[in-house]
Formats: sequence, structure tokens, C-alpha cells
Amino acid sequence: MNTSFDCLIVGAGAAGLMAAIECGKRGRRVLLLEKNSKPGAKILMSGGTRCNLTQDTDTPSLIAAFGKEGRFLHSALAAFSNHDLIAYFNEQGVPTKVEPTGKVFPRSDRAKDVLDALVQDAYEKNAKLNLQEPVHSISYEQSMFLVHTKKAVYQVPQLLITTGGRSFPGCGTTGDGYQWCQQFGHTIIDPVPALVPLKTPDQCWTRNLQGVTLSDVNLTLFDSSQVMLAQTRGPTLFTHRGISGPAPMNISKAVSHNDGQALSLQFDFLPDLNREQKRLCLLELVRSHPKKQIGTALKGLLPMRVTNLLLQQATIAPDKRCAEVSKENLQQLVETLHSLPATITGTLGFAKAEVTAGGVQLSEVNSKTMESKCRPGLFLAGEILNLDGPIGGYNFTAAFATGFLAGQYL
Repeated sequence: MNTSFDCLIVGAGAAGLMAAIECGKRGRRVLLLEKNSKPGAKILMSGGTRCNLTQDTDTPSLIAAFGKEGRFLHSALAAFSNHDLIAYFNEQGVPTKVEPTGKVFPRSDRAKDVLDALVQDAYEKNAKLNLQEPVHSISYEQSMFLVHTKKAVYQVPQLLITTGGRSFPGCGTTGDGYQWCQQFGHTIIDPVPALVPLKTPDQCWTRNLQGVTLSDVNLTLFDSSQVMLAQTRGPTLFTHRGISGPAPMNISKAVSHNDGQALSLQFDFLPDLNREQKRLCLLELVRSHPKKQIGTALKGLLPMRVTNLLLQQATIAPDKRCAEVSKENLQQLVETLHSLPATITGTLGFAKAEVTAGGVQLSEVNSKTMESKCRPGLFLAGEILNLDGPIGGYNFTAAFATGFLAGQYL
């Protein structure tokens, strides 16, 4: 029985490493257990290996981005805001930059710099990091947690679980922590993939645009009864399986929650213009260029491949002269531009999901300390909580902030 630690953290990701740093800073003897051969697997692969640390915005906007669950983050962000996070990495020798989207990255564009800074700081705070030591079971006896691995049984009065959810299971996030939380009385909101690409049928028109990226598309998701489930706007990438990019991925949670249902996604390709403005814009184009082919006249609006597809969907030949385009043709093109539907058959699942929606019910965790309300001495932080935000560094912000706060009380 190993009793040489004051507290133990399971999972060396963003939340676990930050908690270990804060805990060690207070002179606590902390052990961090990680099942992988390296810590921070998701840090290294996030943001296309650049690591989108956070979003350059204010705290109310951060909280609002998480929906109704965002209120849980008030204390965590008061303790460690996104600006505190940026300042922390700057102090650790990792300068940052803000991109036009508000995303904050290390200036080097190297996620490894972020991870190296965290690990180095944890070591400097005398935190002990054991790699390739998965936890097999956790029990509780006489006010102590017994954490069982193949190498040892650790006895500690305080335990923090930061094992993440089920997204990118190749990183080791296979949902291990859920059963331990349930064992101590916690409710687990069913985990579903979020921030994940969407699938369309093989015969769907989206497949004809494979490889095309549009910077601004408005997407509206409907169920089979035409009830709106979600709406978003932003960059969209057409793939060989369906659609990806920030806009589709930001509504993927709604697709996951309605898995198995017939869903329809409406595309507005010119979201700055309403239906009537689109009509007037197209009318002006065809009247100004009566001798031009309609496909050529429209080339300034959208990429040619998109234009040709939209004309095909509106049953208008691309080589048709503008003067020959009827009022009915024009109206059909307006509708196609404004609300072209595509069938959505699901998502690419946890294997391609950036985060997990669902997890430990927030009402069972003290948001001021991250301590469990079900089992004193148990703390929870990061993606294991029922807390997920959109693309843009929001989820890392929550992981670092909740980990920081937990580290203050361990």
C-alpha cells in the first residue's frame, strides 16, 4: 500500500496537468497517473497539431457559448479566465497569437510547446507523473480512496478524476472515468459525439462538392417533422463522407442526440442576403449580362463548382443565356441558394469527435471547488463533466479552468 501522496489525479490531459501544477504549488504531494506512454495526447493533436488554447473574448461570452450548462463555469473562470490562461503560457515561454476568428494559438503553431510547458511546470512544482500506469479500479474505505493499478495500490484522502470523455478513443479517452463516478453515486448523462463531421448518403449532392470549402454558410437542421433542431453559420467543408468544418461540427451534437432519425440540413449559401435580396441580386446579374451564359454571370458569387451544382439543382443549364432565364427559373435558383436541403444520416462517431457531450451531471458537483457532492474528497474536472462548447478553444478553456480550480482545493 502506497501512502506517500496527499492526493492523486487520474488522467494527464489539460485539466489533470493544470490541477497537478496548482496542487503542487501549495506544497501538496501529488501523483498524476496516465495510462498512455505520453501525457496530453489530445493537446498534441488538437487544432491540427497547433492547439487552439482558448478564444479571445470576454467571460460572459465564454459562458454563453456552453448554453445553459455554462453557468457552472462562473467560479472556474473567475479563478482562471481565458486571459489568465494566455498570461500563464506567456510566462511559461509560450507566446500566443490571436487569429481573425478569435482563436488563440501558440505563436509557434506547435502543440508540443504547450504540452512541454505544462509538463515542465508540473515537474517544477514537484508533482510526480507516472506514465503507462492505467487505473484498474478505485475503492473507498475508512475515508480513503484506494486506487488500484498493476504496479501498486495508492491510498489517498483526495482524488481528482480527469479522464475525459469518449472522443478520440485512440488518445486513451475511452470513458473509464464514468463507471468510477457512478460507483460513487454520480449520474452520467449519456455521452454522445460532439464537434464531429456529419455523414450524407452516397447519392447526395454534397458528394459532388468533395474538397470544396466555403467560408460562410448558414446551416439549419430539421427533424422529419420539419422542427428546427439547431442552426449555425460559418466555414463548411464538403468531404467524401459528407460535410465537415466548424459550422457542421458545431451542430453535430444535435445530430447525435437524434441518431436514427431522418434529419434534413438546409444550406443558405449567401447568408448575408435574405430571400428577396437574393432575388434582386440575381435579377440584376441576368439583366446586366443578357448575352452571357448564366454560369459565367454568377461566377463572382460562389466557386464555379458550387455555382454549377446549384444551377443543376435548380434545373437550369449552365450554358443558358441570361436573357433566356425565365422568372420561374430565377425563383427556383433563389430557393436553391437560400435553402437547399441535404439528408443527414449521422456523424462519424466518437472516433472522429473532438469532444464528448454528456458526462457527470453538473448539479452533483460543487462548481466553487469541483468537489463531488456525492463523495467528499472526490473531485472532477475537464471533459468528464457534462459540459461542452463549440469549436474555437472553448473546451480547452473549460478544462484548464476547472482543473485549476480543483487544484486549489485538493
